[in-house]
Amino acid sequence: MASILDILAEQRILDAVRNGDFDDLPGAGRPLVFEDELFVSPEQRMVNHILRNAGFTPPEIGLRKEIAALRAEIEGLAPDDARRRTLRRRLAMLIIQLQEIGRV
Repeated sequence: MASILDILAEQRILDAVRNGDFDDLPGAGRPLVFEDELFVSPEQRMVNHILRNAGFTPPEIGLRKEIAALRAEIEGLAPDDARRRTLRRRLAMLIIQLQEIGRV
């Protein structure tokens, strides 16, 4: 059950939206970026933040990107193309590597 303060706060926010008080805020119209990892400990969040800022990506992310690129390339080739067979073998190897990491 909502308290009187919750109801009052919601009402004031709705009034401000109707009056256009939020129209010229910085970042208006751009998507919000959520970096919170709700189910990760604060320590792990800090480690993840530092690694992300340093440009580190986990190996499975690189594998997934390469798999997606290969799939797109394979789709554009004729079924009897020799390059298609080579790319499908490479794709199979990458999928096996991803499964070995254990994050499929």
